Amino acid sequence: MDKYPLIACIGSGNMGGALMKSAAKIAGGENIGFTDAAMPKAQALAQSLGATRYGSNIEAAENARYIFLAVKPQVLPAVLAEIAPILKGRLRSQPGVLVSMAAGWSLGKIRAALESPSQSVIRIMPNTPALVSAGMIALCATPETPAEDITRIEKLLEAAGTVDHVEEKYMDAVTGLSGSGPAFVYLFIEALADGGVRAGLPRDKALRYAAQTVLGSAAMVLETGRHPGELKDMVTSPAGTTIEGLAALENGAFRGTVINAVHAAWRRSTEIG
Repeated sequence: MDKYPLIACIGSGNMGGALMKSAAKIAGGENIGFTDAAMPKAQALAQSLGATRYGSNIEAAENARYIFLAVKPQVLPAVLAEIAPILKGRLRSQPGVLVSMAAGWSLGKIRAALESPSQSVIRIMPNTPALVSAGMIALCATPETPAEDITRIEKLLEAAGTVDHVEEKYMDAVTGLSGSGPAFVYLFIEALADGGVRAGLPRDKALRYAAQTVLGSAAMVLETGRHPGELKDMVTSPAGTTIEGLAALENGAFRGTVINAVHAAWRRSTEIG
């Protein structure tokens, strides 16, 4: 496993680009290739990594061992239909492994679209903090996928953040929580900063304090292993400032609203599937 087989990324948007930039640290840019409907975008990303720009999705499917599908769920059917004949032709000689990050698309649904029940497929759900190597990436695979391939993909993804193996039945919940969750957190950071501005802080300081507060609080949960409620109580003195703020959040149905946001994102993921 010292040398990586060729890797292709169909799609060169934020998530595909982030994962391939991290993968290049492990596999080397020379082992990675891009293709995209917007070819100049793929070309620019390839040049930045010392990678290849494939001329088409078909060329990518013909050459790479690992084929990342970094396209929107609504685009995936057309891409799968285009590369299906190539993948079928490779099954007996040099089979490829698909790595899909499309929300709602199950392993079985991808195989059905390919009309190939024995195609190896790995399904992942990353999130945008992968752009700064701090992503949360859930992973599951078809039973027939070789263990060596799963290990290689996991190694590539670890350069972009934390990788966790989950049963596929949890993937839609993961999509609603960690896949969509960064947007909810960004909104919270923005609101915290707005609160600081309202209290008199300059905008730049308010945003810096808000972001660092969220970062540090998350680190406390992960590193101490303590329940968030326990950590909350450590900050909350009787008749103090924090309890007044918490009361305001509860009056605004803060926790219920966040729960509903995750549930709505989960529901949409199941609808896409």
